[in-house]
Amino acid sequence: MGCAIRETQPKPPDLPGAFAAHVDAGYAWPSARWYEGFGSSELQLLVTQASAGNLDLAIARARVLQADARARQAGAAILPSVDAGGNGNFLAGHSSNGSAHETDWAALLSASYELDFWGKNRASARSARLQAGASRADRDTLALTTLAGVANAYFQVLSLRERIAIASANLDAAKKLLDIVQARFEAGLSNPVELSIQKSNRAAAALVIPELQQQESEGMAALAVLLGREPEQFSIDARSLDALLEPAVAPGLPSEFLTRRPDVYVAEANLRAANADLTAARAALFPSVNLTAGGGLQNPALNAAVTTLSGVGPTLSLGASISQVIFDGGRLRAARAEAQAKQQELVSAYRAAILAALVDVENALSALQHLDEARALQQESLVQSERAFEGATLRFKAGSGDFLTVLEAQRTLYAAREQYSRYRLTRLQALVALCKSLGGGWQAHDSGYLLGESQ
Repeated sequence: MGCAIRETQPKPPDLPGAFAAHVDAGYAWPSARWYEGFGSSELQLLVTQASAGNLDLAIARARVLQADARARQAGAAILPSVDAGGNGNFLAGHSSNGSAHETDWAALLSASYELDFWGKNRASARSARLQAGASRADRDTLALTTLAGVANAYFQVLSLRERIAIASANLDAAKKLLDIVQARFEAGLSNPVELSIQKSNRAAAALVIPELQQQESEGMAALAVLLGREPEQFSIDARSLDALLEPAVAPGLPSEFLTRRPDVYVAEANLRAANADLTAARAALFPSVNLTAGGGLQNPALNAAVTTLSGVGPTLSLGASISQVIFDGGRLRAARAEAQAKQQELVSAYRAAILAALVDVENALSALQHLDEARALQQESLVQSERAFEGATLRFKAGSGDFLTVLEAQRTLYAAREQYSRYRLTRLQALVALCKSLGGGWQAHDSGYLLGESQ
């Protein structure tokens, strides 16, 4: 409209030219199916099941439908409204002059239209459309969070199974060492203290396994809930992290990734919707103009105080009205002040969303950078611990080694294996965090992240 009030647009954010953490040049943005980069068909199946069965996502889909319906309601105010109606009245009376009766009826179509001279209705419709878009991005944020949660829970269960296997191997080693100590004790080459220490060591090694098995059961239940399934009869096949690959992902420029984060899009859409609401609140302070028209058939054709046309005939009515609030106790101005305050709130929320997104990426990149630096040390620690335990056991069995040296070597080996398993889990989860922080392949024009739904 020529006299429509213009909306203020969000100020473009100031962003750094590059991320602080080092990024390998050969890496690229994650795709929408970045979880396939881990090379696990079972993980891909779990993600598919979560997309279809997760109950939080079902709730989010319903909220999108509600937001779409509200947008259609708001958009309807821009168009004329047309109504059809009919009525009939039977009139009868009697007096000393006689009796009379009459049937009046009408079948009419009526239309009304508010001239959106100041852009109030268009601003309200735009706000509703933006809020519907924000609802979609909210759903996609939840979908991305759910996907990352499935991957992390899956890796956690596999890590626990791996640690159970390590604990079982440690228990087997403790039993074998106990057999050696027992044989030496019976041969008079070992003392009761060494025998008791090793029995205690065997018991301690056995106690670790039930605790890890309990954690595995809890992890399986958490994973089942993410899929929208009951924990009973739910199972996965993989036993360790060995077969998993590491996807190669990294960000481009910070200015690019803002359109790849659905949560940032939500903050921006909410801010733009608040701007539109403020425009509508300002326009409500100005006069409103309404046009009405009606026509149809009625009997009598014209029923008026001065001239009445009897009989059935066509009828037509046209009208226009203009109204301006003179006094409402400050209600409209208070509504405008509320809209202004809401806009100020969402400006800060938009900036906070951008900062949080930058922090997420920097933390994920920094974690991977430090994990890269520790990889060789983790592997070296494991290799040397295995060699030390093997050598100490052989020397002790041959009668030339010290029992405490074997005991310490066993503890060191178990700790090294446990630490390396945790390291691999941490690295995989850091990759998941990086993919999530980069938006997981989402872009603002997507038609439903992993859900196959249209905008």
